[in-house]
Amino acid sequence: MSALPGVKALVFDVFGTVVDWRNGVARDARTFLLRHGRADIDPHAFADAWRKRYQPAMEEVRSGRRPFTRLDVLHRENLNHVLRDHGIDPDGSAPEELEWLNRAWHRLDPWPDTIPGLIRLRARHFLAPLSNGNILLLANMAKRAGLPWDAVLGAEAAQAYKPQPEAYLRTAEILALAPGEVALVAAHNGDLAAARKAGLKTAFVLRPTEHGPAQTTDLRAEQDWETVASSFEDLAERLGC
Repeated sequence: MSALPGVKALVFDVFGTVVDWRNGVARDARTFLLRHGRADIDPHAFADAWRKRYQPAMEEVRSGRRPFTRLDVLHRENLNHVLRDHGIDPDGSAPEELEWLNRAWHRLDPWPDTIPGLIRLRARHFLAPLSNGNILLLANMAKRAGLPWDAVLGAEAAQAYKPQPEAYLRTAEILALAPGEVALVAAHNGDLAAARKAGLKTAFVLRPTEHGPAQTTDLRAEQDWETVASSFEDLAERLGC
């Protein structure tokens, strides 16, 4: 018996839910910072500072103050700001070096339960990302990590950034499904709340170290989501996979 009866497709938040963005970005930031003689900068703090600019950059698009702009471009602009904030002039680095660091977001590692859980879930559901990442980013990530998506959908497909309702509704439309036949799997209560408001079903998966050992957010399900799981493999159990 499935905790999500009638759901045909599972769509996934990616950054934090599917992959460990913080340690992945810090790993490549450490390489860059050491190359520039800046061993004094904590690479995890650098990753946190870069991520902190993520929502404000997307809000420029969501508000209509800026046309839709893919996340790779927003990340690259944010990287320049973060480098300057840490006393590093981005103009002093080769463009290809900055592009390599910007693509740290393409090289993120999945959580240990991600791939075995996805393989089980895929036996009974169509799987795709519903992420603010762009298609190339998500495709490169999947190719490197072996994520078994049935389709790679990025924010360009919806031309909207979560939590705009269009991000959820257009994804369901692309899959030729009613919103109630789609469930969002996410480690973020806010994302799930927006998905539910758009008519999607919801599955909360706990990721208590997404923001590091001192994480204070999303440590529990804050609403009565259709299902709550401790991992993707636990989710597979709850969905009868």
